[in-house]
Amino acid sequence: MGIGIALLLSQQNVSVTLHDNNPIVLEGAREKLKHQLQELQEYHLIGESAMDEALKNVTYSVNLENIQGSWMVIEAVPEILELKQEVFQQIENICERSVILATNTSGLPINDLAQNLMHPERFIGTHFFMPASAIPLIEVIKGEKTSETVCHEVIDFYKQIGKKPVLIQKDVPGFIGNRIQHAMAREAISLFEAGVASAEDIDMVVRWSLGVRLLFTGPLEQRDLNGLDVHHHIASYLYKDLENRTEPSEMLSKKVKLGELGLKTGKGFYQWTDEQQKTEMEKKNLKLLQLMQWLKEKHPE
Repeated sequence: MGIGIALLLSQQNVSVTLHDNNPIVLEGAREKLKHQLQELQEYHLIGESAMDEALKNVTYSVNLENIQGSWMVIEAVPEILELKQEVFQQIENICERSVILATNTSGLPINDLAQNLMHPERFIGTHFFMPASAIPLIEVIKGEKTSETVCHEVIDFYKQIGKKPVLIQKDVPGFIGNRIQHAMAREAISLFEAGVASAEDIDMVVRWSLGVRLLFTGPLEQRDLNGLDVHHHIASYLYKDLENRTEPSEMLSKKVKLGELGLKTGKGFYQWTDEQQKTEMEKKNLKLLQLMQWLKEKHPE
């Protein structure tokens, strides 16, 4: 995710220092960022001069001390609480007290991540969705001790670079996006496991009914449009039949145990060819970028 965030910021004329302890990983990040910008140019989503400027906006460093001088530091290490806490303690020892410390965690409690910091008032969650350069929304999560000033400064910054930040006032696991996403995935897996429909058909229903409509109407607004009485009536008989397990399904656990992890292993709910393993993610990301470009032109609001 760090590369995606750097890709986003670099295109908005923001100076970025990309850090990793491993020089091999860092060099790979440099090549990947360049490749992604070249693809954007190839698909006429950016011009050659914009690509060159974006590349100039990013510096790479294995020395963490080179983040000094930044006004905000965004952490994007793996989702391990102790690792993130350790990284932030290192950052806090380097940066001035005025520097905002942001985590890109997708669900770890913000308050837990900040508990060892000397200045938790400057700590905040900024959860990007993949790919960060295409998905407009950013969840900005306020911790118990996060200052209002920091919240406003971060939200204003993301608005200035064209993103759609949402302030989450209460630190709950998974925030908003992942809670809703996992509720839907839990139901979809349950339907597949029960033999109700194929994986392809379940995905087809979501993509070409809910997916299309959700771009313009959220679930709460849609309830208003339908009528809360109608929703209440359906909920009274449907909710009792919905999946509500509190652990991963047996099918999902079995697939993970067998190494059927999805695209990266060639098999999950779908079968993936060697060629798809190399190109599928990039193809989908480019489609998202093209869609966002169209939306900006047709619906600038």
